Amino acid sequence: MSGPSPAEQFADWTYYPELLARPVPRYTSYPTAAEFVEESFELRQRISLTSLTGPVSIYLHIPYCEEICWYCGCNTGAANKRHRLTAYLEALHREIALVADMLDPSVHIEHIAFGGGSPNAVPPTEFVRLIDALVLAFRFVRPALSVELDPRTLTRDWLTAIRGIGVTRVSLGVQTLNPTVQAAIGRVQPIEMIETAVSGLRAAGVGSINFDLMYGLPHQDDAVLAETLEQSVAMGPNRIALFGYAHVPHMIPRQRRIDGSDLPDQRGRFRMAAMGARQLMDAGYHAVGFDHFALPGDPLARAAQNGTLRRNFQGFTEDPASVLIGLGASAISELPGLMVQNEKNPGRYRMLIGADQLAGRKGIETGPEDERRAALIEALLCKGAARIDGDLLNAARPRLEPFAAVGLISLERGWLRLEAGAAPYARAIASVFDAYRTEERSFSSAI
Repeated sequence: MSGPSPAEQFADWTYYPELLARPVPRYTSYPTAAEFVEESFELRQRISLTSLTGPVSIYLHIPYCEEICWYCGCNTGAANKRHRLTAYLEALHREIALVADMLDPSVHIEHIAFGGGSPNAVPPTEFVRLIDALVLAFRFVRPALSVELDPRTLTRDWLTAIRGIGVTRVSLGVQTLNPTVQAAIGRVQPIEMIETAVSGLRAAGVGSINFDLMYGLPHQDDAVLAETLEQSVAMGPNRIALFGYAHVPHMIPRQRRIDGSDLPDQRGRFRMAAMGARQLMDAGYHAVGFDHFALPGDPLARAAQNGTLRRNFQGFTEDPASVLIGLGASAISELPGLMVQNEKNPGRYRMLIGADQLAGRKGIETGPEDERRAALIEALLCKGAARIDGDLLNAARPRLEPFAAVGLISLERGWLRLEAGAAPYARAIASVFDAYRTEERSFSSAI
């Protein structure tokens, strides 16, 4: 009887399908949002907010887009009814005031991130009003201000607002530059539109631009992805995030418009990720974690090199703050001893805030064991190594052995290290230390 087939090599990575067979979380937090329970967290939210001191970061969620893309798993809806958008913004202003009134005077903001949805689904004048409200409500210390933008609706007025406010970082939803693939995912945006957005943002003083790109899309093969990466690099973004598309139409109904038979299989996805990573590194980008790339000198690349890289609900980040306050429908706050998510439905969110209630309606209380495992998982994903206590290591050894057998990890003197070529397996390795992963869940593919 013949033995197993030799492992395939794609660029710098070796393909071990059995080690990627189990879907795993993205670990933008630990515990993950899959462990959140549905109940009112308002009292715990209030207690945690009033106990905060020192630096914190803020995330504001705008759950609206001018057009809804079929692949998108974000909490967002069409911004085609202005009265709903206006009512939502009024509630967001009220939540800003409610939360700010609870904070100790020592709390100061060092990073603000706007996401969605598409923040530029709101009029630029309203965006400026939100910034004014934040400045009046919170104490700032030279905050970095980042905004996710849809290039299809990036108007001249928006660019004027960006310049006036002093936005330091922008993330553009590019996904792909191939017209056939764009049509298959419901996001048509010619390359000229992206080029115009980039030149406009540079002229508006934005120092760091990120492109969100995807592999594993319908009608996308190696050549199509390589062309998108080449065209993207030519536009000079400071950062590129290369994500794998997660096709879960049973969870995200809008994805039913995407023909699953046109998607690459796991081997094809792995090959795309490997070849894409190599292409970006050959173009001068530094690999950051398992799916981010940054030019030398960019703060994200520097954080990866000097060991200060972190991971939060926005992905890999150089933001050192351990506390994140989420504002807006579905926004998640990471607070001492508590993770809490605001009500997802914008209408119910408005009702809660309108009654001067905090909107936390899902979450989980965390304890010392969660914190120990969270630090371990973050160290593995951000630094590629973690010191592991004996009890955790002994319990994890059987599940680590398959990774060690093929040289993806090493264990020595209580240290677990990811070896060369382990990047596509990082989340699977980290999941070994997830105490909540006792049953199968609907997570994304490991690659």
